[in-house]
Amino acid sequence: MKKKILLVFGTRPEAIKMAPLVKEFQMNASDFDTRVCVTAQHREMLDQVLEFFEISPDYDLDLMKPGQNLYSLTSTIIESLKPILEEYTPDYVFVHGDTTTTMASSIASFYSGAKVCHIEAGLRTFNKLSPFPEEINRQIAGRVCDYHFAPTSTSKENLLKENIAEQTIMVTGNTVIDALFESVIRVKNLSNPTVDSIKSKLKDGQEVILVTSSRGQKLSILKS
Repeated sequence: MKKKILLVFGTRPEAIKMAPLVKEFQMNASDFDTRVCVTAQHREMLDQVLEFFEISPDYDLDLMKPGQNLYSLTSTIIESLKPILEEYTPDYVFVHGDTTTTMASSIASFYSGAKVCHIEAGLRTFNKLSPFPEEINRQIAGRVCDYHFAPTSTSKENLLKENIAEQTIMVTGNTVIDALFESVIRVKNLSNPTVDSIKSKLKDGQEVILVTSSRGQKLSILKS
């Protein structure tokens, strides 16, 4: 019998890092019945990633509203996932990272009885207020999850210090690298006026690297 897999994410970074998993499960359809649920915590930026990686969600909760706060977002995610979890009854639910979607989805999945799998597990700053609320989000997910996919040995050590059972932790590297390799292939075959204009100005052997940053704290690091 196929194992039923539900992948839940809501932001652009989550979508980028979960895309390789979505593709891998879909390529193994004989073993897995895979469904994708997005909360749309980042609506426009999320849609750009979904289009780029050609991912069509099975469930789109479209939860973000003007003035949405953490209280309402958390409760709405849990309530909105309840009927999906009850109808689909996944064997495993995959969440990623440290967003409010991650935290709320892991709790809802735990309530449903599904096994919860945390991608990019074990990252810690050891300061619950920095980053806020992400540090607590990932710690809560870490307590709820059954399987922990840590990107580095340091992340694994963090989990062991929190008394997470070693047999539930796997050091896998970061899926963003898999997403990068896939993106390089896709970009080479991409026709875009802006990109084509930039490429036309490059000298032989020159390449373009695009870097984006999502947190203000990183600006101080770049300046130092």
